[in-house]
Amino acid sequence: MPATSEILTAERILEATEEVLRRHGPAKATVVDVARALGVSHGSVYRHFRTKAALREAVTKRWLDRTTQELAGIAADAERDPQTRLREWLAALFAAKRRKAGGDPELFATYSVLAGEAGELVSGHVAELTGQLTGIVRAGAEAGVFAVADPVTAARALFQATGRFHDPGYAKEWERPGVEGEFEAVVDLLVRGLRRSPQDGQ
Repeated sequence: MPATSEILTAERILEATEEVLRRHGPAKATVVDVARALGVSHGSVYRHFRTKAALREAVTKRWLDRTTQELAGIAADAERDPQTRLREWLAALFAAKRRKAGGDPELFATYSVLAGEAGELVSGHVAELTGQLTGIVRAGAEAGVFAVADPVTAARALFQATGRFHDPGYAKEWERPGVEGEFEAVVDLLVRGLRRSPQDGQ
C-alpha cells in the first residue's frame, strides 16, 4: 500500500473515478469505490481532492477540457483561412460531441448529470469555446473575409445558432439519418451571413 500511495497522482485518481462512474453511475459512485479501484485508502484520495464534490468537479472539468483542447489547434491555426477554420471548428465540435454520446452512452449520460450540477464549470467551458470562436471570427474580420462589427457577439450567435449540434440535450437527434446534411446546411447559411456586406441589407 505505501508504494502505491507514493505514486498516486491526481490524474490516476481521475482516471479511476471515470471508470467508477461508468460502472456505478453518479448516484452510487463513492470515494471509497475510487480508492478501492486504486488499491489505496480513501484518505489517500482525499489528500488530492478534499471532498467528494471537489473530485466530481475535477473529473467533470477533465471531461469538458478534452473537447476544448481538441478544438484549440483548429482555432489557433493562423496559417489556414478563417472561413475554413470556422467550418472545421464547428464540424469538429459536432463530431466530438457525437463521439462522446455514441461511443460511450452510459458515461455520456453520467457526465450530463455531473455537468448539470456544475453550473460554473459549464459556463467556463462555454466561455472557452466561444473564446476560440471569437478568435476565428476576429481573424476573418481583420482579413476582410467576414463583415462583422463585433466578433464577440458574432461568435456567441454562431455558438447559439449551432446549439442543436453540440448541446447534450439534443444528443438523441445526432444519430438520425440526414443530420450531417442538416448540419452542413446550417453552417453554410451562417457562413454566408458572416460574409454578407452590411450594405447588402436584408
